[in-house]
Amino acid sequence: MPVSTSSNGVPQWQRRTTRAQWLQYLAWLAGVSLFLLCWKVISDNTMWVFVEDAGRQGSDLISRMMPPRWEYASELWKPMWDTLNIATLGTALGIMMAFPVAFLAARNTTPHPLVRSLALTIIVSSRSINSLIWAMLLVTILGPGVLAGIIAIALRSIGFVGKLLYEAIEEIHPTPVEAISATGASRLQVMNYGVLPQIMPAFAGISVYRWDINIRESTVLGLVGAGGIGLQLNASINSLAWNQVSVIFALIFATVLVSEWVSARVRHAII
Repeated sequence: MPVSTSSNGVPQWQRRTTRAQWLQYLAWLAGVSLFLLCWKVISDNTMWVFVEDAGRQGSDLISRMMPPRWEYASELWKPMWDTLNIATLGTALGIMMAFPVAFLAARNTTPHPLVRSLALTIIVSSRSINSLIWAMLLVTILGPGVLAGIIAIALRSIGFVGKLLYEAIEEIHPTPVEAISATGASRLQVMNYGVLPQIMPAFAGISVYRWDINIRESTVLGLVGAGGIGLQLNASINSLAWNQVSVIFALIFATVLVSEWVSARVRHAII
C-alpha cells in the first residue's frame, strides 16, 4: 500500500485502486518475462562446455603468468609515457572543444534553440561512441600511432565534459547574472563576471575527473594500434608471453592507482 502524508505530518496508509494494483502486477509480469527471455537468448548462445571448464582454464592461465618477468619492465617505460601523453593531450584537446559546446548547449547561455540542438547532437554523438571505436576509425584514417589515440580520447571527452558542464551552467544562481545585466554589461561581460566564476570549480573538477578516466581508457587503445602500452600488451598476448602480460597488468594497475590519488588530491584542493 502506498503511503501519503496528511496535513499534520502524520503518514497515512492508502489502499491502491484495482486499476493501480493490476498495473503493478502487469509491470512485474513484464519484467519477469523480459528477464526470462533475455536469459533464454543468452543460454542458447552460450557454449556451457567452455563455461564448465572456465575455472581450470583460468587457473592455468594465472599459473603461466607467474612468476612475472620483472626485467621486462625496463621496456615499458616509454610506452607508458606515451599512454600518459595520450590521456593528457587528449583530455586537454577535448576540454578545449567541449567548453564552447557546453555554453551553446545550456538553455540560459545558448544564442538560439537551433544552436542548442546542434550542440546537444555533438555531445550525444561523442558520448554514444566508445573511445576504442573512435581509435579504430582514426587508425584506419590516420594510420597507427599516438595521434590517433589522442584524437580518439579527445572526441570521447567532448561528450562527457560538455554534458556535465552544460548542466552546471544551467544550475547557476541567476542573481549575479541579473545584477551584472542590470548595469548594462554586454553579453560577453555577463558571461565573464556572472557565469564563469560560478562554474569554474565544477569545470576544474570535471576536467580532472575526465583525465583520470582517460588514463584508464588510453591503456587499451594500443590494442587497435593507437599507441601506448596497449601495443606491448597486444604483442605479449599474441606471442603467449604471459609472464610479460602480468608485468604490464601490474604497471597499469600502479599507474591507475597513482592517477586516482593525484586526481583526488587536485579535486579536493579545487572544490
